[in-house]
Amino acid sequence: MITGSHVVLYSTDADADRAFLRDTLGLAATDGGGGWLIFALPPADAALHPAENVPRGESGDLSEFYLLCDDVKATIAELREKGVDMSGDVDDKGWGLMTSIPLPSGGKIGMYEPRHPSAHG
Repeated sequence: MITGSHVVLYSTDADADRAFLRDTLGLAATDGGGGWLIFALPPADAALHPAENVPRGESGDLSEFYLLCDDVKATIAELREKGVDMSGDVDDKGWGLMTSIPLPSGGKIGMYEPRHPSAHG
């Protein structure tokens, strides 16, 4: 019945962030019409966490988005070579090593190296 998932990221400069996802992060994309890029994402999983004391988005949603990597330090080095300002800290959360990728718009995408098992094996 469920065939996939669709993630929506909001941006104050969508064109620049789309170019970053395509050109810097190397995500494949298709034109959904009128230049509106729809990106292919790596395999994904979802987790549900208790929502106490979690700020809600403008629409009331409780959601976060993270890209996963096998080696956070190597991925940071690769992104630096591509000119991305990866000056943020890497935070050891126990369940993984977390940082964020700055977007051209000023937004950020979370990224972490998981230490927990994946639903994809």
